[in-house]
Amino acid sequence: MTAQTAARQAPAPQTPPLPEAKPESLGLSPSRLQRMSDVFRREIDKGTMPGATIMVARGGQIGWFDTMGKQAPAASAPMARDSIFRIFSMTKPIVSVGIMTLLEEGHFLLDDPIAKFIPEFADQKVGVENNGQLDLVPLKRPITIQDLLRHTSGITYEHTGNGLVQKLYQQSRVRSRKINNAEHAALVASMPLICQPGSEWNYSRSTDILGRLIEIVSGKSLGAFLNQRILAPLQMTETAFHAGDENAHRLAEPFAADPWNGDKVQLFSMLEKPVIESGGGGLVSTTMDYARFAQMLLNGGTLDGEKIVGRKTLEWMASDHLDASVKIQGTLTQPGHSFGLGFGIRTEEGIAPFSGSVGQFFWSGMGGTFFWIDPKEDLFAIFMSQAPGQRVYTRTLVRNLVYAALE
Repeated sequence: MTAQTAARQAPAPQTPPLPEAKPESLGLSPSRLQRMSDVFRREIDKGTMPGATIMVARGGQIGWFDTMGKQAPAASAPMARDSIFRIFSMTKPIVSVGIMTLLEEGHFLLDDPIAKFIPEFADQKVGVENNGQLDLVPLKRPITIQDLLRHTSGITYEHTGNGLVQKLYQQSRVRSRKINNAEHAALVASMPLICQPGSEWNYSRSTDILGRLIEIVSGKSLGAFLNQRILAPLQMTETAFHAGDENAHRLAEPFAADPWNGDKVQLFSMLEKPVIESGGGGLVSTTMDYARFAQMLLNGGTLDGEKIVGRKTLEWMASDHLDASVKIQGTLTQPGHSFGLGFGIRTEEGIAPFSGSVGQFFWSGMGGTFFWIDPKEDLFAIFMSQAPGQRVYTRTLVRNLVYAALE
């Protein structure tokens, strides 16, 4: 037995599994679920992605949990149920739930200005482009905690465009993993907003600022707080801001170059412990770990007797928080959809170019991960892969295939 094989067979830290049942007992078609897996195996054979996992659960039980392809393109290990993934922005729902647990304790109100807790935001301006120059204008109102949760803060991401404000982000150290959360928040606060707070939905570093707010209010690091309030109670033993060296054989990796356009793919090392604990995209996790979080959400805030967040608080989070006056920028919020407090939400049965139910809530990660909760169907689904360039295609594909399997 080789050392690599021995390591592969070493017992992994135990995340308690959710119960499993035959798909047909949960109102799921086994043949159609198999067809779904076969579709993704064909995609893997075509070189779309190295490998993937798919889980579909209904009524509190897993009806389908399949692994396909390879864990990493440069190794022979197959994708496994316990493979570890960078979940990037699927960190955001976890941090958003964390924020709401503090709100439930009365530490702040959603319409509190973030500057009340992070004073650097008190002097922010909005950057308005004028003949190639950036004019700085005063805020009409301050950024609130609700703005941060629903991405109407005016904060942006450096990769969502090439406007003058985004270029300032690109030229800064905002992407560094060697600065802490306080330094990151101060850096974001030092740059102008892309729009007036409340006027536009712009996907952004807002959730990273919420991570810093958690640290200020709780007196703990973000990682310690999440572990105490969410991860440990849910027994999500393999979700953290990095993976230990003993798990090096379990890491899912992307192709070195995007199979569709040839661009270099460079993701952070999961074995490297970062200084920053990014509330917007820093966690690594497994399919089963995230399934426990998803089942808690589907249950209305509770799992195995552990109450993480209140039922009405969670309903509030999964409600539409964008009124008609908010201009939605970008394509992450699809037609027939809106945004709540930390989740995308479906508001129309039709309009969207993929299947679903009104009231479902969800989010994804730029590395190729995706999950959604469908209260109407008492269902959740998780798709995990490390294929950044194919993420829009795969999350649309998996939605259609899962809903086609419902009896």
